Amino acid sequence: MLPRLKSIDTFRGLCMSWMIIGHLSGWWIRGEDFWVANLINVILDPIGASGFLFIAGVSIMLSYRKKLTIAKNSEQYSKRTIRNEYFLRAFFILIIALIYNLTIAITLKNFTWVWSWFILLTISISFFIAWPFLKTSKLLRLAIGVVIWIGNNFIFNILILYEGQTNVLGVLCYILYNEKNLDPILHFFPFFLFGTVVGDVIYEILSRNNPENRRKIFKKNFFIPSMVIGVLLILFNVLFQFPEFLVRRSLPWLVYTLGIDLFLFTVLLTFEIFGFMEREKSYKLLFYYSYYSLTVYLGHNLLYFLFFNQLNLFNIWFFMIGAFIALGLLLRVIYKKWSEKASLKYHLSKLSVSLTRRIESTRNSRENLTRQIKDQ
Repeated sequence: MLPRLKSIDTFRGLCMSWMIIGHLSGWWIRGEDFWVANLINVILDPIGASGFLFIAGVSIMLSYRKKLTIAKNSEQYSKRTIRNEYFLRAFFILIIALIYNLTIAITLKNFTWVWSWFILLTISISFFIAWPFLKTSKLLRLAIGVVIWIGNNFIFNILILYEGQTNVLGVLCYILYNEKNLDPILHFFPFFLFGTVVGDVIYEILSRNNPENRRKIFKKNFFIPSMVIGVLLILFNVLFQFPEFLVRRSLPWLVYTLGIDLFLFTVLLTFEIFGFMEREKSYKLLFYYSYYSLTVYLGHNLLYFLFFNQLNLFNIWFFMIGAFIALGLLLRVIYKKWSEKASLKYHLSKLSVSLTRRIESTRNSRENLTRQIKDQ
């Protein structure tokens, strides 16, 4: 059985860190200094929503492959069980996303925000769309992700002309691109797909029993190709797509961002595989942000009102870093006292498993009853 990878927690923790810093800079900075928030966005945004979806794809594929292995050796745990747990989890995240959006819509008194592409909505829809692709080849998933990005470039340029209109194309624009500066599905779903490919490769390598042989294969099959691809994606866009690669949500930005995410995760995973990250030091600040990612995402919005539009380009750094560290220390205390009991993500997973068992139990009872009737 594969252990919990510290590099996944670290990467997800970095994504959550950026979310906190990025949001606080936009909320707290005064109007005349807002260029500071824009600059922070340009520098750190590649490990924001894109990184979170990328690492979600990695994590989901590792979990999926491990569950398939369990299903092969169990009579009670089947592929149908895996599917039901997966879709129930996606459904619960979707409900939370819509409630979150509804809260924003009520606050802004604009109900078009009910369907807006905040990260929770993007993740939930990505879950639903990705299921049939989990069973396909890695090459096909890569190809689909690339096709979506290329197609999205044309679709967006056409539909955005009809933004706000009540005709068919206007409605389609609303569905696909409402609040286009957030995380629209066609921009960000490929990150999830690419993450599943990375997760697949990692699972195949780490499933090997011999640690020494595992490291050699890791270097050949993952480290070298991932580093080469990541660096090439970054350099190509920096050298040949300047300044377009700095324009958020543009195709060059998406490709450049994928390079950043792939490079950074490869470095973290390599450190872990070769023993540079000590296991006993796992439970640090980034781990807590990763472990309570959903809870933090929902709860950190309360900080919006603390210093709204009050800080300048000098003192905002003190308050942002202070808030980030204070929240991390609070999460540490919560983890030591309540552990998974304080994790909304854990309870969603537990609820999905519980409901799946009830569904399976009801289904089995009906099947047994049907057999008894037929036998009579």
